[in-house]
Amino acid sequence: MEVLTVMWREFIFFKRRIGKITSSALMNPILYLIAFGWGLGRDVTIEGATYMHFIIPGIIALSTMNTSFNAVAMRINISKLHEKSFEYYLTSPVRMPLMALGHILSGALRGIYATVLIVLVSYVFGIKININGYFLLICFLNSFLFSAFGYGAALSIDSHYDMNRFTTYIMTPMSFLCGTFFSLNNLPLAIKKIINILPLSHASVSLRSIVLRGEFDYKSIFVLFTYSVIFYFFGVYMSFREMK
Repeated sequence: MEVLTVMWREFIFFKRRIGKITSSALMNPILYLIAFGWGLGRDVTIEGATYMHFIIPGIIALSTMNTSFNAVAMRINISKLHEKSFEYYLTSPVRMPLMALGHILSGALRGIYATVLIVLVSYVFGIKININGYFLLICFLNSFLFSAFGYGAALSIDSHYDMNRFTTYIMTPMSFLCGTFFSLNNLPLAIKKIINILPLSHASVSLRSIVLRGEFDYKSIFVLFTYSVIFYFFGVYMSFREMK
């Protein structure tokens, strides 16, 4: 019941701001497709596909990461530091693991919403991609783990300015290095091994393999699921610490 209550509250927030949320979720993907797709990708072929087909799975992975992270991190950040309303959750008879799960699932669903929007936009650009159950599972796991990370990150900070640390040192580097806009095959082996540890790399490469070749690596599910569990318990731990 706690999970549904939190999710219903977040759904009300989403419904009242659906226009702003939708336009915000569409802006960056459209700019990426225009700048990189139209601007660079008309005559470029990567991994046997046009650059437009190559980049869309990366944009989906990137957008699910940013959307789910920001959907939770910003909401918790504002309610904790500005509105001072998050403490009501902590003092209410709500089990921390379920409260955390409700917030995280809400953020994950926002990531899935962003996925749907990008797929529709890709059709407008004349690019049709193959979508199956594995594709949706990867998108959900990627959304869930970054939603959980955003939840824990927001609870770990003491000021609005501290959120920039996560954006500057974690989110932004992953955005550009994890195979979203280029093939990881071109990187030096040592750098490639390090980047392949990061969750966004598994999401980008897996989605691209499904779209371009219809192939799937089960190792990616295991890696993304492991990150999801770790970040979830990180968020639960931060909830208990905040309560104290």
